[in-house]
Amino acid sequence: MKIFINDIPVFLLGSEELEEDAFYAVVLDSKFQKITTRAFIDDVLIINATPIQVEELFQLMTDKALKKVDSITISSNNKKDLTRYIKIKFRVIRAAGGVVDKEGKNLLIYRNGLWDLPKGKLEKDEDIRSCALREVEEETGVKVVVKEKICHTWHTYTKNKKYILKKTYWYQMECLDDLQMRPQIEEGIDDVKWMSLSQVRASLYDSYRTIRVVMQEYHKLLKKQTL
Repeated sequence: MKIFINDIPVFLLGSEELEEDAFYAVVLDSKFQKITTRAFIDDVLIINATPIQVEELFQLMTDKALKKVDSITISSNNKKDLTRYIKIKFRVIRAAGGVVDKEGKNLLIYRNGLWDLPKGKLEKDEDIRSCALREVEEETGVKVVVKEKICHTWHTYTKNKKYILKKTYWYQMECLDDLQMRPQIEEGIDDVKWMSLSQVRASLYDSYRTIRVVMQEYHKLLKKQTL
């Protein structure tokens, strides 16, 4: 399981999943050392962390940006129980969005000062694919058809002092009609734009890591479809 917390990827792994030749700048055994982020730098490995310790770390990372950290890997002897505990302690919200294609270009939105992909939360009794379709069309004004699932991502944030764990499902989409293309201003979207691959790469350089991961998975899917 990979969760993005304040734009830092956190990997939850079973002890048997650890790669023997992987290098970590900081290795911390929580059985004998208190988990403190002051010494965290580059890639960090935490072993033997209890669910409560992981919960506290997630909350700390959500509240405070760790600018020197590239990634954190947490190894557990019982990954299943740890994952279940995190989902219980955080309010889980589901959302969906898509990567829309039109003649080799992709559709991006500009929100909160960053380029992003259109997405949004599920409504009551709504299925995932319908949510993805609705959110993309509402946020961009572009009519689309939903194709294959690309991947799903996890990230955390706070709302009304409550910790939220959001699972977002991403779909490959194709443009049907963009004559009514316009940003959904009421959702804080300032611009909608078709971009070439080079433009997407440049625009997402300073955007969310989550979105860059989605685009990487999207291009893996395209490559697979051409084989």
